[in-house]
Amino acid sequence: MIIGNLFIISHSQIAKEWKTIASGMELKFLNTGKTGQAGDSRVTVVRIDPGLWEIVFAGVNQPGGESIKTTREWCKSQKLTAAINAGMFSEDYSTHTGFLKFRGHTNSNFINSYKSVLAFDPIVGGDFPHFRIYDLDAPGITIKTILNDYRSAIQNLRIIKKPGINVWAQQERKWSEAAIGEDKSGRMLLIFSRKPYSMHDLADLLLSSGIGIVAAQHLEGGPEAQLYLKTGDAEIELSGSFETGYNENDENNYQLPIPNVIGIRPK
Repeated sequence: MIIGNLFIISHSQIAKEWKTIASGMELKFLNTGKTGQAGDSRVTVVRIDPGLWEIVFAGVNQPGGESIKTTREWCKSQKLTAAINAGMFSEDYSTHTGFLKFRGHTNSNFINSYKSVLAFDPIVGGDFPHFRIYDLDAPGITIKTILNDYRSAIQNLRIIKKPGINVWAQQERKWSEAAIGEDKSGRMLLIFSRKPYSMHDLADLLLSSGIGIVAAQHLEGGPEAQLYLKTGDAEIELSGSFETGYNENDENNYQLPIPNVIGIRPK
């Protein structure tokens, strides 16, 4: 057990290969072996079969209202098995910075310059994947065309472009990272790294890791980045810390309340 960034998983379960922790859910730790100014070298990846798990958005400005919560608290209030940041948010602590629609609720109509859109909840009667990450610079792809096929869509900053292209130039800025990805089989990947990386280096790490990632988008960085999961004997509670120019230390050991999350629960 690690207090602050909690793992309740025995050392015998921590392996280089995927560990099944529930039906349609697997866990893997990418140990990069690299050391740095902050954070350990482990990158946590949760692989989810979207055919077996319902993907949901939960936020403070949905009908009925909620207070800001940590991902652990969002899981408890919404009966979620796992939750991660839904993306960056505005100064009002409720509005997503890009377009965000979840079923009948629109959190933000604003379409910004970010090129990655996460789509889920396919239209009933259509033959569409349960989960997909779209590139808005792909031919014929727009928010409107995505919403012709899906009831829910979340726009975020792109890290990896299909079919596995690192779109980030190298930079000095780095941060702890919460991200979401899609693999070559259409499975959802929840990704967390407490150790700060530049987005160029993190994309390279993920692409060379053997997890089959083909697309990824940035959700949050620094101390607000977080991931929580509890199922069976596995419980993970992770919080970020380091962010260049904002929080240049590894001292944050607690999840901070956030307004919006992407979560999963059994179908």
